[in-house]
Amino acid sequence: MARTSHSSKHTLKLTGSLRARVVEPTPLSAARAREQLKELASNLWWTWNETAQRAFAAVDPVLWDATKHSPLEMLERVQESTLAAACLEPGFRLVLADALAHRTQSLTAHSWYSRQAKLPKNLSVAYFCSEYAIHESMQQYSGGLGVLAGDHLKSASDLGVPLTAVGLLYEHGYYQQQFATDGTTRVLYPRIRRETMPILDTGHRVQCPIGDSTVHAKVWKATVGRVALYLLDANLAENTPEDRLLTEGLYKGEPALRMRQQVLLGVGGSIALRTVGVHATVYHLNEGHAAFAAIERCAQFVEGGASKANSMERVRASTAFTTHTPVPAGHDRYSVDDVWTALRPTLERAKMTHADLAALGRENPSDEAEPLCMTVLCLRLAAKVNGVAKLHGEVSRAMWTAAYGVKSAAKVPIFSITNGVHLPTWMHPLARDFWRSAAGFDPLAPEPKAPGWKKVRVVDRAEFWAMRSALRAQLVAFVRGRLARAVARRGASAFAMDAALSTLNPDALTIGFARRFATYKRAHLLMRDLERLTALVSNEKRPVQFLYAGKAHPRDAGGQELAQQIHAIAETPLFRGKIVLLEEYDMEVGRALVSGCDVWLNTPLRPHEASGTSGMKVPLHGGINCSISDGWWPESFDGTNGWTIGDARELPREARDEADAKSLYQLLEKSIVPEFYARGRDGLPMKWIDRALASAATVSPVFSAHRMVAEYCTKSYS
Repeated sequence: MARTSHSSKHTLKLTGSLRARVVEPTPLSAARAREQLKELASNLWWTWNETAQRAFAAVDPVLWDATKHSPLEMLERVQESTLAAACLEPGFRLVLADALAHRTQSLTAHSWYSRQAKLPKNLSVAYFCSEYAIHESMQQYSGGLGVLAGDHLKSASDLGVPLTAVGLLYEHGYYQQQFATDGTTRVLYPRIRRETMPILDTGHRVQCPIGDSTVHAKVWKATVGRVALYLLDANLAENTPEDRLLTEGLYKGEPALRMRQQVLLGVGGSIALRTVGVHATVYHLNEGHAAFAAIERCAQFVEGGASKANSMERVRASTAFTTHTPVPAGHDRYSVDDVWTALRPTLERAKMTHADLAALGRENPSDEAEPLCMTVLCLRLAAKVNGVAKLHGEVSRAMWTAAYGVKSAAKVPIFSITNGVHLPTWMHPLARDFWRSAAGFDPLAPEPKAPGWKKVRVVDRAEFWAMRSALRAQLVAFVRGRLARAVARRGASAFAMDAALSTLNPDALTIGFARRFATYKRAHLLMRDLERLTALVSNEKRPVQFLYAGKAHPRDAGGQELAQQIHAIAETPLFRGKIVLLEEYDMEVGRALVSGCDVWLNTPLRPHEASGTSGMKVPLHGGINCSISDGWWPESFDGTNGWTIGDARELPREARDEADAKSLYQLLEKSIVPEFYARGRDGLPMKWIDRALASAATVSPVFSAHRMVAEYCTKSYS
């Protein structure tokens, strides 16, 4: 655990995880320890429980980091003598015993859902998504959609919601990112090794008809706490080379390949659930990628004796759909003929014609030139449809009036359930222990409501500032380590290595920007006036530093160009060491940034951000948001808990960028920087601390995945 910087006058009190033990731990052999560690790794509960992670790290901390915190890979590579030596440490034996006991208690405790008399006792939710971000060692995600899905599963487990998830098992996930010396993006596709992933071969295989092919898929199972996640794998010898590509990578290839992947997810996933014996009462389609699950379910009802009309009504009545895209161009669209060809075996089982398919997937069924839209298909076959923020709900209602055949957006039956984040996954142990000690409540309690956050406004200011300083120092150490790895990979000199290891100031105001490098997110907005930016980072009395991280899609030339522009600016002498661009943005980098940054910067082009969740994680650690009024932020901002950039006026793009950039500079120059450095005699920035505590008190209890999943239970699942 990093210490606070030398200039800090305050001491951080450590509690919780460092509690003393009186009882001597039971002796443990290396063989028994290996067995217990494998058992602990078999359930992904460990990915959001710090005690379990400490047990793995204690075996070999260097190897733990080198394997991206993969328990099974670490156990495969660790020397037997190293494991035997760990077993001699009383601390290791204690933390391993604690982790196993805590897991048993957590997974068998009387859950929130079981105590809800008004919720159905026979509920069984099938949750479909194309990606899941469970942990950085499992590269099965690209960005926000996967992070949300992973958090959804974890909260469902914590709350005891009866949910089963379905997805695809990708051979190399999304991609690993490197920056070349000139800032261009290198795309790496490492192959996964299934034996080092905590997944189980169920022994089941399914046959999914796609056009003239019958695609064979192995069904793997990952256990996520109380939730089962089934993943389909088409990389089998009995498939054609073309069909084996269906699970090669995430969001790869031409539209035809992507559409066939979506058939495997929706049709194959529904068949897999029936094969493993899961009989869901509600199907939750998280984004339009899984739309074809509804067609397969219609076919199953027809085969059971229902009429075509009755099967569609039964599917509609038991389907919930979440849309995540506020931009029309972001919704998958395919030729109706191409979809008919790929889906024909399933459509014929459902007794659906080409005209039926067109009517379900077109906004205007009579327009023969219009392609099929996956989102429209979901809208037509789901009784419950929601956006992921209040503003996104408004945008979605206006976007889909034609699909619902109404003229007024007010008549479109799309409501909103605002996204949230899984606190146990994203909260740093230092912050968790601080809130427990200083405010007297458990911020990780498995409940949708968290009234304890009201108490954080009155915590000791000096102790709070010590916690913030410690987290910032840890972030600086993390960034230095990442930069050192990057320069070492390029064969850099000792001088370059020393520069990397001394980058950043642990006492400086630290502002972070980390998200997908899509052009609408405007990562470059801060760079529009380099003269004003130079003045900000060059003030020795009030130093400011900026951290950037993000990935663009391998085919998104515009997003990659943004990253290259930021890289070029960060490498100039004026900004070197004051602006840093990190490569390989993943969950580990995300956790470090949201815990250590003082301010979280969010600059999307309104209203292009459906929700966003990274900014919800920052207040958990006493950080503050500075954001465009888009996504979730309009629901949270109250004038005291952060800053809003610009306004909601509709302007041409260039004028909008210019106005928002000027607003951002003014906030930095007149409010954010002065407030951070306005210190009293005790060295504390009291106004800043009050704003930070207001941020924690207002954001953290509302924008949690526990609250979000509970809302799905009451508004969509029941």
